[in-house]
Amino acid sequence: MQDMQVDDKWDLKITRGAGARYLQIVDFIERAIGDGRLVAGDRLPPQRSLARSLGVDLTTVTHAYTEARRRQLIDARGALGTFVAAPRAELARVVDMSMNVPPQPDGLDFQDLLRRGLSQVLLHSDPHLLMTYQLGGGSASDRAAGARWLSGIFGHAVTSRLVVCPGAQSALAALILARTRPGDAIVTEPLAYPGIRAAAARLGRRIVTAKCDADGMLPDALEAACAEGATLAYLNPTAQNPTTHTMPASRRAEIARAADQCGITLLEDDPYWLLTRGAPPPLASFAPRRTYYVSTLSKTLSPGLRTAYVLLPEGRGDDDLLAALRAFALMAAPMTAALATQWIHDGSAMQLLDGIRTEAFARCELANRWLSGIGQLPPGAIHAWHRLPDHWSTHQLTRAALAEDLRVTPSDAFWEGPNPPNAIRISLGGAEDRARLSQALRKLTALLERKPAPDPELVV
Repeated sequence: MQDMQVDDKWDLKITRGAGARYLQIVDFIERAIGDGRLVAGDRLPPQRSLARSLGVDLTTVTHAYTEARRRQLIDARGALGTFVAAPRAELARVVDMSMNVPPQPDGLDFQDLLRRGLSQVLLHSDPHLLMTYQLGGGSASDRAAGARWLSGIFGHAVTSRLVVCPGAQSALAALILARTRPGDAIVTEPLAYPGIRAAAARLGRRIVTAKCDADGMLPDALEAACAEGATLAYLNPTAQNPTTHTMPASRRAEIARAADQCGITLLEDDPYWLLTRGAPPPLASFAPRRTYYVSTLSKTLSPGLRTAYVLLPEGRGDDDLLAALRAFALMAAPMTAALATQWIHDGSAMQLLDGIRTEAFARCELANRWLSGIGQLPPGAIHAWHRLPDHWSTHQLTRAALAEDLRVTPSDAFWEGPNPPNAIRISLGGAEDRARLSQALRKLTALLERKPAPDPELVV
């Protein structure tokens, strides 16, 4: 019997240097299902036909089909052939695109990585020390790991200037306590990470906003806020949350000069630098004597690690920060801090980061393909900022999306003051895989294109 011809849908070209050949085939199947070129029930080419068409050996295609079945993308039906699988029942669950988390890297066995990391921690550590109180700020080994991690950003980092914290949010709150007083003003951009607003409000500080242009916060607006009594400026200059905008190096230098001129302290929250291709040097490189730099593993590796590193300004000790941190978080959890340290030292952290980068780039391509209201999303972003058409308001869209089993974040979560922009943030990392994300984005696109249903009148 003759081999079946390979359909034109299979416009796959195996590319040297683009990863394992079998995974290129699996990724093609996943993308084709996501964008509708392959649908449930479509028959896949016989393995020999596809191998001949792609110029690869039969073993490569067999390995690819096995992996695609493991991901539940296809079903083998014996003599009938292999077919695109029907969507899994759990696709009916809400796809959470409201929380910024790093995507699960494709082809990396996270469970094995976790098992090996914990095994090494237990092998080389005293279990009693892992289960008891420790001094805040991290052990010497944890600080050394933090310095090694930040060396990928700064080229080097000094261990004596490193403080290990149980997550970025606790670091931000501790820095607000340490560097401001009740009633003080903290300067932010009009759209800013909600956590800084929440911490400021709970600690009795005020948020004031500085005007921005296309490059970010304006230096003269920072100086004006400083002249009115602001003592701390919060900036998230790389792949900013929520807009994904990256402040260029020239503006960072101008902000540093303005901060020196008026004497304000800078708090640089920089969770996305390692995911952002071609990111400029951090603000802390331009203003090293007045910038507290916060880098968290929650956005680059895993939220479960609950580990963040604070690089202190040159010439400043950690006593005030540690005293503030002890008021509500005595220490980072020793076990997770030790796991982060182990992964950084043995190379697992960089392996995981590379996988997350690759997955983030692929998800950005999906978002750019389906969402017309985001502009061109920068590669590596794990969220998108989508301006809505006039017929939708943010809260109408948010409610309608939830009715479609999609969760997104309205703009007022990030906005200080009245009249927030008519936009939503869409997080790309929460969907379990690309196929699920692609289906969610297609559903969201269809929702955006139609007009909202009128609110039903209550009749009693």
